[in-house]
Amino acid sequence: MLKLFNTLGKKIGEFNPPAGKVVTIFTCGPSIYQKAHIGNFRTFLFEDVLVRYLRFQGYKVLRGMNFTDIEEKAISEAKQQNRDLKKLTGENIAGFLEEMRILKMAIPEYLPKASDYVDEAVDIIKRLVELGIAYRYKNNIYFDPLKVTGFGRLYGLDMAKWPRQKKRFHKDTYSGIQWNLGDFVLWHGEAKGGSASWDTAIGRGRPAWNIQDPAMIMPHYHETLSIYCGGIDNLYRHHDYTLAILDSIRDYPLAEFWLHCEHLFVNGQKMSKSKGNVYYIDTLLGQGYTAQEVRFFLIYGHYRRKLDFSPPSMIKSTAKLRELKKVVEILKIKAGGRSSPADRYYRELREIFSEKMDDDLHLDAAVDVLQSRLSGLDFAELKAEEAAGLIKACEEIDDVLQVLF
Repeated sequence: MLKLFNTLGKKIGEFNPPAGKVVTIFTCGPSIYQKAHIGNFRTFLFEDVLVRYLRFQGYKVLRGMNFTDIEEKAISEAKQQNRDLKKLTGENIAGFLEEMRILKMAIPEYLPKASDYVDEAVDIIKRLVELGIAYRYKNNIYFDPLKVTGFGRLYGLDMAKWPRQKKRFHKDTYSGIQWNLGDFVLWHGEAKGGSASWDTAIGRGRPAWNIQDPAMIMPHYHETLSIYCGGIDNLYRHHDYTLAILDSIRDYPLAEFWLHCEHLFVNGQKMSKSKGNVYYIDTLLGQGYTAQEVRFFLIYGHYRRKLDFSPPSMIKSTAKLRELKKVVEILKIKAGGRSSPADRYYRELREIFSEKMDDDLHLDAAVDVLQSRLSGLDFAELKAEEAAGLIKACEEIDDVLQVLF
């Protein structure tokens, strides 16, 4: 049985949907004001492995991933480049989807853009104002966390320490990993038109970043999500904001499980343009690595542990994958081009892979035990039908890994 670490409650729990149930997953998409780097893709690849493993285990999965194309960062970047906002974000979305395909990532079934859900955001804000949870201050509208029982429970905030003195935070995002102890903005009121401004029932303006996810979730998911995913940085402010907003207007939980992926560092340091250590997918492809080798480096590990990129670690990871692929090639020859689920080796290989993956998606341990089992075979004594069973299992396991064939 699959067990996952649920950020909500901070403990391992059994993920066991009723038979025949569709697993619904929502994942926070990329910040599309700029090109996604390998740190971003570390999170998205963890989510891809999660989706593929659930399908490997027989579940039907429906996944949504949002694009926040009207946040402050995107507006500022378009202004700085003297470019049309829609064209800028459109190009970045197209580039991101293309790199997903290069890395053999499954494209989510729902890919909503915030700019298409302004009306939905306005409707939610109106309801929050009616409930007395949100209020207008000058042109903006803010959410008061003190009006919501259980606010901050995802992160684990001690609300007894929340200041009672009124303070408002009017930006979409703030740099750094910390909490803004005050009211957060839902609506940016604007007196003049702009590249991201709408005439609505609550006035002219645009939805703030933290109302955009709820607006994109509401139309597509009408019951509790199976899983909500994102990077570990979303645990500060963003996901608790989303949770509080939807908890305030619905009578069922937002998600059963919350999963968060840890950061990727470069030589032990956080990636930043100022340090000149930002790597992109095409950076590594340009260095001669294949897309499978890049994918393998970013997925080989445990999603709740920090991953450190360096040239030596990339070389080591690539060597490991190449050795594993050599063994698979030998098996293909031994099987005579056949694959079959009839042999005992087929069942055994699936079982040892599943045993490690069922333990909170320990993909590194799953790959290690897979490689150890295959490398330990006596190829001289291996029969063709046994090799065919192993190849069939490897093919199905690679539906998750996407690096062997």
